[in-house]
Amino acid sequence: MEKYLITGGAGFIGANFVKYMLKSYSGIQLVVLDALTYAGNLATIEDDVDNERCIFVKGDICDRSLADRLFAEYGFNYVVNFAAESHVDRSIENPQSFLVTNILGAQNLLDAARSAWVTGSDENGYPTWKENVRFHQVSTDEVYGSLGETGYFTEKTPLDPRSPYSASKTSADLVVKAYRETYKMPVTITRCSNNYGPYHFPEKLIPLIIKNILEGKSLPVYGDGSNVRDWLYVEDHCKAIDKVIKNGRAGEVYNVGGHNERRNIQIVKAIIRTIRRIMTERPEYRKHLRKQVAGADGLPSVEWINDDLITFVKDRLGHDQRYAIDPAKITNELGWKPETDFETGIVKTIQWYLDNQLWVEQIVAGDYLNYYERMYAGRELK
Repeated sequence: MEKYLITGGAGFIGANFVKYMLKSYSGIQLVVLDALTYAGNLATIEDDVDNERCIFVKGDICDRSLADRLFAEYGFNYVVNFAAESHVDRSIENPQSFLVTNILGAQNLLDAARSAWVTGSDENGYPTWKENVRFHQVSTDEVYGSLGETGYFTEKTPLDPRSPYSASKTSADLVVKAYRETYKMPVTITRCSNNYGPYHFPEKLIPLIIKNILEGKSLPVYGDGSNVRDWLYVEDHCKAIDKVIKNGRAGEVYNVGGHNERRNIQIVKAIIRTIRRIMTERPEYRKHLRKQVAGADGLPSVEWINDDLITFVKDRLGHDQRYAIDPAKITNELGWKPETDFETGIVKTIQWYLDNQLWVEQIVAGDYLNYYERMYAGRELK
C-alpha cells in the first residue's frame, strides 16, 4: 500500500487533491496534516476521513517531533506539501508568518523525510535512499515575478518574486532544490497558475465575487482590473501533481498552466453574466440571494445582477501585471494537458457554490469577516 503525507490537505488545492486521489486509487492511504488556520476547513474533507484510507491529524508542519512521529508510525512513500500561508494581501499585512510557515515548515518536513528515508551512504558519501519515495513541493507561478503583454513563464525563467508571499514560496523552492543537490534527495516541484473550483476560500477573486453577488454587495476589483492571470481548474492541477509524483524526474521543476488567460475584469464580468443566466433559467437558485428585490413574476429579481455592482478599489501594493505559464515540459514528458476550458470550469465552479452554500456560510464566519473589512474598507476609488 502506498502511503502519502498530505500537508495542508484541508485547504483548497490540498482538499481537492485528497478527494481526487481517494477517487482514483484504491490501494493508498492518506494522512492529512493541517493546522486548520483561516484557509483550512475540516468540514471540507470530513466525509473523506474514515481513519483507514484517510486519516486526519491536526498539527503544524513546523513541529519536528510530530513530523518524526508520523513518519515512524505510517512509513510514508510520498510527501505532498501544500501547507502554506497563501494569500498575497495577508503577506503584506504580516510577512513574518509567511516566512516561518512557508520556508521553515518546508525545511522541517524535508529533514523529517530525510531522517526517515536515508538508508546509508554511497562511495562518495552521498546518502542512499529508500526506493519509491518522493518529496513533492507545491509551488506557484508567482515565484517568477511579472510578465509584460507577451511571453510565458518557463521552468528556466529567472526567479523574481515581488511580494512577501511569493518570496517565501521562492525560498522554499530553493531549499527543496538544495536538498536535491546536497543530499541527492528524491524531490520534485510544480509551479501552477491560479487555481479555481470547488472549496476555494472566499477571500480569493472568484469565490469572493460569487459570494458578494449573492449578498448584493459591491464587487471590489483592484486598480482598473487589467491584471492578467492564467486560470487552471483545480482538478486538472491535481491530475498534474499525481503525474509528477509518480513519473516526474527527480530534481525537476514542472510548470502547470491552464492556457486560460483572462484579465481580472473579464473574470468578474463573466461571473456576473453566468450567475444571472443560471438564476434566470433556474429560479429555485434565487433563494440564495440575500438581496431580495421583487420581480414582475413574483420571484426575486435578478435584473440588478449586472456590471453596476463593480467597484474599482485602490490597487494592491506591488501588484504583478501578468502571469502566464508554458506547460510544454509537463505535456511533452508526462502527457499532461489541461482538460477544462475556462468557460466550462467557471460554470462548474459557480454551480458548486450555489449547491454548497452551507459550506460557504461555515467557512466565512469569524476571522474572515474582520479580514474582509480590513482589506477593502476605505479603498474605493472615487
